[in-house]
Amino acid sequence: MVELLLLCPQDEAEAVSDALMDELGALSVSVEDADANTDAERALFGEPGMPAPRGGWDRSIVKALFDSEAAAQEASDTLLAQDWAAAVQLQRISELVEQDWVRLTQSQFTPVPVTPTFWVVPSWHEAPAEAQRVIRLDPGMAFGTGTHPTTRMCLRWIANHAAERAVHWSRVLDYGCGSGILAIGAALHGAFNVDAVDIDPAAVQATVENATANGVHLRAGLPELACGAYPLVLANILATPLKLLAPLLCGHVQGGGHLVLAGILDRQADELIEAYAPWMMLEVCDAEDGWILMTARRSA
Repeated sequence: MVELLLLCPQDEAEAVSDALMDELGALSVSVEDADANTDAERALFGEPGMPAPRGGWDRSIVKALFDSEAAAQEASDTLLAQDWAAAVQLQRISELVEQDWVRLTQSQFTPVPVTPTFWVVPSWHEAPAEAQRVIRLDPGMAFGTGTHPTTRMCLRWIANHAAERAVHWSRVLDYGCGSGILAIGAALHGAFNVDAVDIDPAAVQATVENATANGVHLRAGLPELACGAYPLVLANILATPLKLLAPLLCGHVQGGGHLVLAGILDRQADELIEAYAPWMMLEVCDAEDGWILMTARRSA
């Protein structure tokens, strides 16, 4: 496998990528910030719910893979001969060293501590000696592997409150379950009759498979599976859908029950408090890396 690297100004990166894929025989093409990890690096994507601040990086590295050096060289020569590509510069053409991509990918995912005794551990790792409870979870299609602050805060809330409250978690709802990690975490801490719902069928399937892998029994399905009131309702989504779902989620919390919300940036706290005020009084109970966890308890 041979890699062709081209340096492009912002307004040429898309055209170069299209030409490589559609006309010049590239097997794959990717675009990266040429100034990444330097003082010149600039953010391309905005925060959740905000428009992107710009259409592309000032300078991009376009990487294209070819099955031979001759094919890569011919593609480079043809592209750089075009008048419209005058500002494009060849960086290099090089042969890629064969790698064990599975092992390389796995090395990026290590056990994640939620509390000192509660860990999320990929299947290819041994659980740490101090782990008394473990969720076995591998990266996959559905969101939620324990590495994101929002997931960790939800799991930490479950772990820290289970000793006192799990006996009352006769029903639990994980709304927007993704990988099912919160539902599994609740079940491992003593909850039963756990329902996990998501609008994405792939997430529902991932939840079923992950629950089986962890020896946990739960019900997983589309949102209509959720019915009635629950002593504990969990929702780790994003602020905008959480605001829209306020009446539905609050309606699922039984008297004396708890609502736990995540996927919220710290600057969005007041918006969520206002959105939920007609039904429940939210408050911030945890924060990590600019994200917050918000909870509320319905009066008995």
